[in-house]
Amino acid sequence: MKVVAHVPVCRARQIMLTASGRRRLQKIAYSRTLAYQHVIRARIVLDAARGHSNNMIAARRGVVVDTVRLWRGRYADHGLAGLGDRPRSGRPPRFTPLQRAQVKALACGLPAETGVPLSRWSSSDLAVESVRSGIAESISASTIRRILAGAALKPWQFQSWIFIRDPDFTAKTARVLDLYHRIWDGQPLAENEYVISSDEKTSIQARCRCHPTLPPGKSRMMRINHEYDRGGALSYLAAYDIGRARVLGHCAAKTGIAPFMTLVRDVMTSEPYASAKRVFWVVDNGSSHRGKAACDRLSARFPNAVMVHTPVHASWLNQVEIYFSILQRKALSPNDFTSLDQVEDRLTAFERRYNETAPPFKWEFTHTDLKDLLARIERHKQNEHSQQPTGCEHQPAA
Repeated sequence: MKVVAHVPVCRARQIMLTASGRRRLQKIAYSRTLAYQHVIRARIVLDAARGHSNNMIAARRGVVVDTVRLWRGRYADHGLAGLGDRPRSGRPPRFTPLQRAQVKALACGLPAETGVPLSRWSSSDLAVESVRSGIAESISASTIRRILAGAALKPWQFQSWIFIRDPDFTAKTARVLDLYHRIWDGQPLAENEYVISSDEKTSIQARCRCHPTLPPGKSRMMRINHEYDRGGALSYLAAYDIGRARVLGHCAAKTGIAPFMTLVRDVMTSEPYASAKRVFWVVDNGSSHRGKAACDRLSARFPNAVMVHTPVHASWLNQVEIYFSILQRKALSPNDFTSLDQVEDRLTAFERRYNETAPPFKWEFTHTDLKDLLARIERHKQNEHSQQPTGCEHQPAA
């Protein structure tokens, strides 16, 4: 008598869902932002919980049966955590930690220090130099970028800076910062005392484009023709009241003592400045208001006006520069004016619009920030002095 062995039939894993588990799976299954593979896995489990067979789920979801069996079993064993990807070893790293550190060290140095006739590094230049210097036998520019990105290094970028030259930088800066907090010589300012920040914005050109400017449209930004005819240039002088956030300005053909004093006259003869106890004018060291002669000229014309200079190369302390930046971005760029009269009309209209809505600036640079800045500069000077070769004032030539 022949005996027939019965092969056991593999049965699909049973999926039982709780109410909270079903809600979480449904949130994943109908998500529009999650990765597609996570959405499919959640839908497979939901179909399995409804009692569908693996073949039916595979046909319904457009996957193979093994895929259905895999995620059905993973969820049965580990729950929702089983639907995630398991850690993978990945390809072994090609470069050692020492090589990666050497690439970063190379990027942190100037090209001239290694004899390369470049002003700054690019990723491709670093790849070539890494091979030439023996750091690696071969390395690509994309690998260099990934190594540097891990340390937030961008040697192809640069930023200009300048050392403090004014011997009275600390005292002058502290005096301006005190005025921004309405303090003068250690005493708070009275109600009828005001602080004015003033400067000139020079060489505002009237550039008439050779072809009309095209407005923005669907899938198209505004277009400005590159060619233009020059219509001359003018200067814009402005006085900004830091407490009231009001601007009073006027245009002139050029800068100088006379245009600046015209601005001062327009401000000081209007209220509330004409009857004010004191009006402090914060200015930089431009030629039209430089030195003690300018202070004497201002106080002789208006006895209640006090001129306060920012340190040399510290125009960033002058709040009117912030207004000029806003003016440039909102009213003057891109520049497309047919005449200087049109430029002047735009400046006047923007000034009026700004005075109607603008609040005072939130000045955040304090005396503590000033101390930190001076400490950083002092440390930089000491490091530069210790690293500077004898008799060398600049970077070594290649």
